[in-house]
Amino acid sequence: MGKVVIIGAGHVGSHCAYALAIQAIAGQIILIDIDEKKAEQQAQDIADASCYFSQNIQIRSGSYDDCKSADIVVIAAGAPRKPIQRPDGSFIPMPRLELMAESIRTMQDIIPKLKASGFAGIIIGITNPADVVINYIDKHMGYPSNRVFGTGTGLDTARLKRYLAEAAGRPVCQVGCIAMGEHGDSQIAPISQMTVDNRPISETDTIDCGQVAKLARTTGGRVIAGKGSTEFGIGTVLADLVRAILNDEQRQIPVSALLTGQYGVKGVHAGVPAVIGRGGIEKVIELDLTAEELEAFQSSCTVIQSYAEKADLIDWPLNGPK
Repeated sequence: MGKVVIIGAGHVGSHCAYALAIQAIAGQIILIDIDEKKAEQQAQDIADASCYFSQNIQIRSGSYDDCKSADIVVIAAGAPRKPIQRPDGSFIPMPRLELMAESIRTMQDIIPKLKASGFAGIIIGITNPADVVINYIDKHMGYPSNRVFGTGTGLDTARLKRYLAEAAGRPVCQVGCIAMGEHGDSQIAPISQMTVDNRPISETDTIDCGQVAKLARTTGGRVIAGKGSTEFGIGTVLADLVRAILNDEQRQIPVSALLTGQYGVKGVHAGVPAVIGRGGIEKVIELDLTAEELEAFQSSCTVIQSYAEKADLIDWPLNGPK
């Protein structure tokens, strides 16, 4: 069983650790946080629960020294999306892209430490805005890009599947779909890729695909407005991705991957299906999208690219890399 280090022990990082532990996906799970006491106690809390797990899992807090021998480092550090109260008293979520500056500053602290640790495994990014941040990490880590990617539209795809299954009145395992592009407001849910009972969605006129896509796209905001954070869904998405890597499953999963010409896009990370195995991204899959879907996907990538360019303009802290 592999060793996974999680940087960031807040809601997301701790639930990633718990999902990995309860499913016995990794044998060692190490939590790192700027708040060392918090990381230690999060690890202790999960370790208490591990007494009821079927396998012996080592869970503890640690330091960047632990990254050297890790198979996977998960970067979940950063500020959460906060609910914003409107004049009428209701709440709306902070847009993910508004977190960019603070998240990039956090990466500027993490990247030199991770590079200095001697880490040579796979990096998975979760920190929002997810595509922009993993794009930044990829540029500044200097690793092969197939080993630096984000959870991307994995959670969006899970939400899309749930709503599509509900609309079709079928179990989730009987529907197929994928969210692509930005893990954010510009994402797309290509109807051409939706199926129910292995039949194209076009064969039914009872499902409002636009409403299904809207529900999936806005679920995160509603959860944050209601409880202040999302955690269980993304923790399970991360665990599934780690399982595919450590077990070399060669399974198709949506991730935020660096595009090098696929879908007519180059030089930016975006949510696409990819074959995931022990080497990370083994292959980016190009789906047969309609002309309209391809245009919408490319527009979403343009949004990501515009913010990625802004991220590059954020100065490193004093005495940091240039």
